[in-house]
Amino acid sequence: MAGNSGPEFDHIFKLLLIGDSGVGKSSLLLRFTSDTFDDLSPTIGVDFKLKLVTLSGRRLKLTIWDTAGQERFRTLTSSYYRGAQGVILVYDVTRRDTFTDLSEVWLKEVELYSTNPDCIKMLVGNKVDKDAERVVSKQEGIAFARQYGCLFLECSAKTRANVQLCFEELVQKILDTPSLLADTKGVKKNLLRPEEPYNPQAAPGAGNCTC
Repeated sequence: MAGNSGPEFDHIFKLLLIGDSGVGKSSLLLRFTSDTFDDLSPTIGVDFKLKLVTLSGRRLKLTIWDTAGQERFRTLTSSYYRGAQGVILVYDVTRRDTFTDLSEVWLKEVELYSTNPDCIKMLVGNKVDKDAERVVSKQEGIAFARQYGCLFLECSAKTRANVQLCFEELVQKILDTPSLLADTKGVKKNLLRPEEPYNPQAAPGAGNCTC
């Protein structure tokens, strides 16, 4: 972290993955952070991973939070919206309910709990490798993104298609938004929850960090 020679990175960003259970949020995160694929079991509570990247000549530390999609965890995950510069809303292109829930559930949560009014939203349609089973068209995804002011990509955690690009486009948009760069300089912070003290009772799964 930060030593006598200065910080090892220029900015630290907090990103959040949200969406219904089973859409592949954890698989997307695993593919991005370690370039591996696993059809993972549902996340319990909240988990997170770290990723160091260099983009536009700046060294960035990304703390990426993977939230549970099940309704019983909603009161737990709501606190993790605070301070996030970017939110990735994930749906499964083979399950229409995961798409409709974006506007009926997840965007409402972003509006309710996000503390950054300029927080960048990225809409991601996952599992395009199952194109024969697709029920949500790319055109529908584009229209949704335009309506709600989101970036948009379709991807596949299984084949790695567009996964890297998804995170890079989101982070680049954050870098291009000056209001989101405040308080992101490379200094020592509590990575688990930068805005408030860590409460182990409030964060099951937070101890599963893969650095």
